[in-house]
Amino acid sequence: MRPRIALNIKSVEYEFIEEQFGSKSDLLFKSNPVHKKFPILLHKDKPICESNIIVEYIDEVWSSGPSILPADAHDRAVARFWAAYVDEKWFPNMKGVITAASEEEKNAAVDQLKEVAVEMEEVSRGEDFFGGEKIGFVDIAFGSMLGWARAIQVMAGVKLLDEEKTPGLVKWAEKFSADPAVKDVLPEAEKLVEFSKLLSAKFKTAAASS
Repeated sequence: MRPRIALNIKSVEYEFIEEQFGSKSDLLFKSNPVHKKFPILLHKDKPICESNIIVEYIDEVWSSGPSILPADAHDRAVARFWAAYVDEKWFPNMKGVITAASEEEKNAAVDQLKEVAVEMEEVSRGEDFFGGEKIGFVDIAFGSMLGWARAIQVMAGVKLLDEEKTPGLVKWAEKFSADPAVKDVLPEAEKLVEFSKLLSAKFKTAAASS
């Protein structure tokens, strides 16, 4: 989702090739032989891997479009820090909710997600976007997780973005999701709930075989 949102912001036309769950194509293995995972951007027949790296690449190559990363070097470093924070703290705990073997494990992961949400509420400073008046690097990194946040609400009955504790994030999520560059990219919560069942079954099978 992150590269697609970035390309949409830059008004760049692209072809989206979706991998099938449970199998990996020859193109994927050829394009990312090290990690063997997606997303991958193929530009001029050259692969660029890892979602945040791809977003930075898009911002640099299509520089005539709206900027995604800040112009100031310090601000860029701060944006990269919070994007990494999201990947280190939010993503693993989302996975933890989906793959939890017990109610206790699931609740622990949910608590961690709520803590991250409160932290990101502070970072947002009540502005429309983390990037200020328009979508930026941190918005794309965190906003790409919103579909899963809504899926977890359906699965676990828990609101990770709460009007009382994170009112700024609630408003931000609405604006981000409605943006023309985003609204056709974010998956529906119901589809992710069904997908999470496949993931959970896969992880349990892997755990049993190990």
